[in-house]
Amino acid sequence: MAEKVLMKGNEAIAYAAINCGCDGYFGYPITPQSEVMETLMKEKPWETTGMVVLQAESETSSINMVYGGACCGKKVMTSSSSPGISLMCEGLSYLAGAELPCLVVNVMRGGPGLGTIQPSQGDYFQATKAGGHGDYHMIVLAPASAQDMYDFVDLGFELAFKYRIPAMILGDGVIGQMMEKVEIRPAKARRTEEEIRALCDSWATIGKPAHRGGNTITSLALEADVQERHNIKLQKKYAEIEANEARYSTYKTEDAEHLLVAFGCMSRIGEAVVDHAREQGYKVGLLRPITLFPYPKAAVEALIPQLKSIMSVELNAGQMVEDLKVISNGRVPVNFYGRQGGMIPDPEEVFEAFVKSINK
Repeated sequence: MAEKVLMKGNEAIAYAAINCGCDGYFGYPITPQSEVMETLMKEKPWETTGMVVLQAESETSSINMVYGGACCGKKVMTSSSSPGISLMCEGLSYLAGAELPCLVVNVMRGGPGLGTIQPSQGDYFQATKAGGHGDYHMIVLAPASAQDMYDFVDLGFELAFKYRIPAMILGDGVIGQMMEKVEIRPAKARRTEEEIRALCDSWATIGKPAHRGGNTITSLALEADVQERHNIKLQKKYAEIEANEARYSTYKTEDAEHLLVAFGCMSRIGEAVVDHAREQGYKVGLLRPITLFPYPKAAVEALIPQLKSIMSVELNAGQMVEDLKVISNGRVPVNFYGRQGGMIPDPEEVFEAFVKSINK
C-alpha cells in the first residue's frame, strides 16, 4: 500500500525528486520555495541514491549548473521563486536553444521587483511566453495541490526528455506552503550510465564511441540560414507538443452556460464558486488548465458553442485572460477577475464579481 504523508507542496517536490531518480539539484534559497532545498539537505539523498544536492552561489549559477548536467543526459533540476527565475531566464533560453531536458520549479510570489513573499500568479506571461530572449517555449505544468507538486516532478522529467525541452512546474505560493496528505509513489532508481547512453547517445556529451561522430551542444549559430533552420525545427517540435500534450480538468461543465477558467490555487477556489453559483441558479462550470504550455485550447473551443460568458480568475492583473480572448475571438464575452500583491479572494468575492460581469 502506498504511503500517505502530511507535507507542504515544497516538501513534496523534494521527496518526488529523490524518488523519481533525479541525478542532481542545484538551487538557491528564496521565499516561498526554500523548503525544497531544505528538505533535500535534511534527507541527504547523496548518501542513499547518489543524487547531488548543491546550493549554488546564485540563481544564475544554479541554472548554468543545470545546463552542464543536462548536457550529460542527467536528470537535473532547480527551483526558485519569481525574482530568482528572472535571473535564470538567459539560461532557460540557452537550454531551450540547445534542446536540453531539465526541470525548473517556480513557486510564484508577488511582484514586480522584490515585491512580497505572498502568493501570486504573476509569472504566467514569463513562463508561457518565454521570459528569456528568442522564439522558444518550455512545457509548463500548473499544480493545484501538494499531490500535483509531487506527481509533476516525474511527469516534468518524462516530458522534458521525450521532447528534449526544459519543463517548468509553475506553482503559486499557496500550493508551495499549504500542507496536505501526499501519496508517495514507488521510488525509481537513478538511470545507470548504460541507460543514459541508450537514451541520450545521439545528442548528449557522454564520450565519443566508435559508431558515431562527436556530439556538440550549443545554442550558437552565427550563420543566419543555419539559425533559421534550427528555429523552424524548434517550432515544429512546439507544434507537436501542442497537438499531443495539452492537459486539463473540468468541473460541472456538461450543461454550463458560463465558464470559469483558473489554474493553481484559484482552480480550487473556482470549484467552490461553481457550487455556490449553482445553488443560486447559475449554470456555471470550471475548466482548469493543467498545462499552461501547451494551453488546452481545444477544450475551451469545444465548450464555446454552449457558453454565454467566460471568466478568467487569476492572482494577477490579467494574463491568462489574454489567451482566452484569442481563443474566443469575439464569439463569447471574456471577463476577468483578479487580486494582486498576495491577496487571496474567497469564493463569495469571486461569485459577486461573476454576477457583476454578466449583468454589466
